[in-house]
Amino acid sequence: MKNRQNTSHAVMAQRSEALDSLDDFPTPPWATRALIEHVISGKHDLPRMTCLEPACNRGFMSMVLEEYFAEVRSSDIYPYGYGEVRDFLEIPYAAGSVDWVITNPPFRLGEDFIRKGLNVARRGVAMLTRTVFIESVGRFDRIFSKNPPTKFAQFVERVPMVKGRLDKKASTATGYCWLVWEKDAGTKPQLVWVPPCRKSLERETDYQLPKRQEPQARVIQSTEAELKPKKTAQQKPRSRVVESAKAELKPKKAPRQKLPPTGDLFE
Repeated sequence: MKNRQNTSHAVMAQRSEALDSLDDFPTPPWATRALIEHVISGKHDLPRMTCLEPACNRGFMSMVLEEYFAEVRSSDIYPYGYGEVRDFLEIPYAAGSVDWVITNPPFRLGEDFIRKGLNVARRGVAMLTRTVFIESVGRFDRIFSKNPPTKFAQFVERVPMVKGRLDKKASTATGYCWLVWEKDAGTKPQLVWVPPCRKSLERETDYQLPKRQEPQARVIQSTEAELKPKKTAQQKPRSRVVESAKAELKPKKAPRQKLPPTGDLFE
């Protein structure tokens, strides 16, 4: 009898990654638009707000966030070629330094990203996770029982994610959801569904690699270079200038006059 792969949902929904894995699964852009269009409250205020995407990968999520926010700061621990290279969990961020923190975090670091995101964001945090993320007793004790999300938004459509690339034709058995903390909501956790929206929110250009975003460090260096005063004509060293000035101020000797012959004086 031939061995057959178990394709049940219980098995296929599992995605095993090594502990040192970068968890390189780019987010389809339509799934990020779904967050703004169907989940977050007050989307009309976003054009006046800032957003941090701390696990930006190749920029597919940041590209969409830039459609809605006034400013999007993108970074990742690995140099994928988009945004600043920065470890979100290790490098300090000022509390309340941005309005929103929105990302697709590495699954094994999801709790850490949520905790730090809630400290960094003024208005809210949104994390795209596998649906099974909410099942853990440990996570309930450490996060959800103390600081539950205001919205648990479950996709009714599948959100295909492929390791290392974005594939329009990919499929998956894994369910995904948005976990959202809206700090000003003041409501109990709500279960909402992300309605079928891939067809209406997907664009042909979504699957083109986003243009490289210049890292912030380079921008700062460039600005400093522009502000640095330009060199004027080369000046003499201070010691030479002083010596030259002394020489000019020193009184010049008058030319020595010749005396007439001695005999001419007594004639």
